[in-house]
Amino acid sequence: MADAIISAIIGDVVSRAITLLIGRFSNQGSSEDKLQRISHLLIRIHSVVEEAKGRQVSNQGTLQWLSELIESEYQGFYLLDSIRCGNQETERCEDKVDPQVSTISLFNPTKRVRVTRGNMRSAYSSHHNFSVDEINRVLERLQRMSCDLREFIMLLQNCQPIHRPLGTNIFRDGQMFGRHVEKERIINFLLHKGDQSTGELGVLPIVGRNGVGKTTLVQHACDDARVRNHFPVVLLYNFSCTYDVKKSEGTPNDPLVYVKRNSFCDKRCLIVFEEVDVHRKQILDGFLQSLRCGKESKVIITTNSQRVANIGTVEPILLTALPSHAYWFFFKAHAFAGRDIEDNPRLMATGKEIARKLNGSFFGAKMVGGVLRDHPDPKFWCKVLRSNIGGMYPLGDGIHYISDLADNLLPGHVDMCKVTISKEPFPPETTALARLKDLCSAVPHGSMMACWEDDVRFTKVLLCKSVLPFFNQYYIARCSCTCTVI
Repeated sequence: MADAIISAIIGDVVSRAITLLIGRFSNQGSSEDKLQRISHLLIRIHSVVEEAKGRQVSNQGTLQWLSELIESEYQGFYLLDSIRCGNQETERCEDKVDPQVSTISLFNPTKRVRVTRGNMRSAYSSHHNFSVDEINRVLERLQRMSCDLREFIMLLQNCQPIHRPLGTNIFRDGQMFGRHVEKERIINFLLHKGDQSTGELGVLPIVGRNGVGKTTLVQHACDDARVRNHFPVVLLYNFSCTYDVKKSEGTPNDPLVYVKRNSFCDKRCLIVFEEVDVHRKQILDGFLQSLRCGKESKVIITTNSQRVANIGTVEPILLTALPSHAYWFFFKAHAFAGRDIEDNPRLMATGKEIARKLNGSFFGAKMVGGVLRDHPDPKFWCKVLRSNIGGMYPLGDGIHYISDLADNLLPGHVDMCKVTISKEPFPPETTALARLKDLCSAVPHGSMMACWEDDVRFTKVLLCKSVLPFFNQYYIARCSCTCTVI
């Protein structure tokens, strides 16, 4: 009797084990098929998104549809990158493992999704613990979004084609990443012909915390050919000076004085009021009541306060930090910059952790990503990951954030003394300045002369620059080296 019971138990255990193994291998095969399906769907969705970006979409519903397509596209690419990291995701920065080779390009989306079954099988088997539910969730969303692509394409046929410059790498200066839908919403507001009988001045608020990209978004929208052709006068006012975009000149006068002095009162004007806080709102109210411009003139205000947004005549555009899966591609473009090191899954996994710690900061991606790009050493990347680069958010003009961020990347014998910001309509002579990567590479010297030379070289260091359509911003630090030679 006992032997029968034991035999039955053993048989049941063996049966369960065989069932588990069969389920695991069949699930792996099924997941490989699903990843292949995701890759093909991403090709279709990416093609449609690119077509939509070449059209002037004025319908808000269609723009929202486009936004969801873009969101699902980034989610799909992010999933594939996560799987390609393999089990390096759990390695963190502790154990050294052999890199796995991948032939996937992670910068050109049309190349990124050319995945052979063999490569996908290798990627999936190296990370078989990756959530199957996550794969199913992404696949389900992509299938749902692709079902209606035919109707979306038909809607695009009614939208006027627009000129688009040739695509460039997003880590190049002067390029805006993402925000296409928000930019089109701004342009639609600016080109909209309202009820001219009321004479009401259209005001659009752009609301978002510091460092989220309000200034970059607005300047790129104002620099669009459709906007520049529509408005003879485009002015930027930051409550200290007025910058005339068409004349490429600045003046300390406020926009009211500037408009009257240059006889712009009968011309269609676009005026941007930057960084309007609660205290400046009263000044802005006075400006708007007294401002007299031609018909169809428009005003844009940027602010981080919802209390200021109620001054608008239309619904405000709310800017938030990029979703993590979209921000990852912005960060990755700076950190890898098309190099072969992106084929190293350990660097990919460490880079993803670093990107998470940066909390969607554009400054952080440019600065930290640039340093990582010039130091493709896993040990250095792990050192950056262990540093205190997380938990900081840009405040005011971003100087304190940039200073703190850079300070966390410096070697112990280099001190950050002061950071200043310079705004110029044209690039100053900064080519001879040392860069942040030079600071991070600095090592203590064994002679006073070498130490003194570094101290002189790091008197001015270019930490970061923002190249915008109408002016550039340069964050320059004064640093010093501690000499330990006796």
